[in-house]
Amino acid sequence: MNTDARREHLSNILRPAAPPRELVDIYTEDQRQRLLDVVHRNGPWKLIIAQHFSSVDALIATLSGAMPAGITPTLDMFLTPTFRGYYASYSTPLYSEIADCFYSQRFLDYAKSYWKAQYAKPQMMLFNVNGPCANTDPGHLDTPSFRGVRYESAPTWLCSVMGKSGLFKDYLIKMAQVITWFSNDPQSGFTYWPEGPLNPPKRLMPPVYNRGVLVQNEMMLHRGEANGPRDQQYPDGLGFDTVFQGDPSDRNGWLLKTGDRVIARHSTDDLRFLVHWSAEVFEDYAELKKNMDRSADLTLDQVFETLIKDVRSKGIEITPPADPLADPLFIRTLNAAYDFGPPVQYPADAPLSPLRIGGARAA
Repeated sequence: MNTDARREHLSNILRPAAPPRELVDIYTEDQRQRLLDVVHRNGPWKLIIAQHFSSVDALIATLSGAMPAGITPTLDMFLTPTFRGYYASYSTPLYSEIADCFYSQRFLDYAKSYWKAQYAKPQMMLFNVNGPCANTDPGHLDTPSFRGVRYESAPTWLCSVMGKSGLFKDYLIKMAQVITWFSNDPQSGFTYWPEGPLNPPKRLMPPVYNRGVLVQNEMMLHRGEANGPRDQQYPDGLGFDTVFQGDPSDRNGWLLKTGDRVIARHSTDDLRFLVHWSAEVFEDYAELKKNMDRSADLTLDQVFETLIKDVRSKGIEITPPADPLADPLFIRTLNAAYDFGPPVQYPADAPLSPLRIGGARAA
């Protein structure tokens, strides 16, 4: 299935509109503190994996690379203590105290310059946060959106497969992100493959404190890197119901809790804190109008018809299920048709964390 020619074709799809640009001094100290204060006051926050994935097949569809031979994947193999919350959704800030961060003219100018476009509007802003944490992610795409099939209304796995297939690029909504990290870890950075996963990766080198990238992460494989002492990266008691919250008695204190039990405590200096700002970008007024008036939208029926036809053209047997959005075999088959496999190379200083198999880390 993944012949050399096929792998090269898939690798060429997974390239951003332009190379990522490294940014420094992205937020002021006052903005950083306000962004953190929102997280501290408004938890608890759930794990990323618990929020976005109801099955291991849905998770794997967003990643690159098959499982090692002989291993049946389960969601808990990918369980790491990384948590997420949203500062803004649907182009609207959810917390008035960070409105200036979301409605940033500087960020909008970055987004337009990245695409050489006339117009842009802020769309979404989120944070990821963790203390010491492994990273088993072999490389993933952020969820792309398409006219009529958006990340807000369609499953993450489907949007990812649509992006990896290359079949819907005429419907792809142009996006640009300003992604910023606040981490003191001298060994933890950001790995990305701007020339496709057949080519060597690049890194945003650590430490990544108030540094980041301007990028189109929906069409570029990338991954965060593990951080903190290895013996603290999988806290005892970690489960899918574990949450992250501010310590009510300490502005710089943070708690991981499973049920009523505190399983880890961290200070702000221990955190790897990511702020992800995203904008929709429009080349000209005609593209802006087409995106907003919904006159050229995809439907889910069109999407599945296109994918099924293409998969069958490759000699792969696929049967439309009763519930195509949630059927595990259907998801697995579509993902296999467009999965590149793992990138050919990882940085020597930023290897993959081992999977947890049977509750323990693999060698």
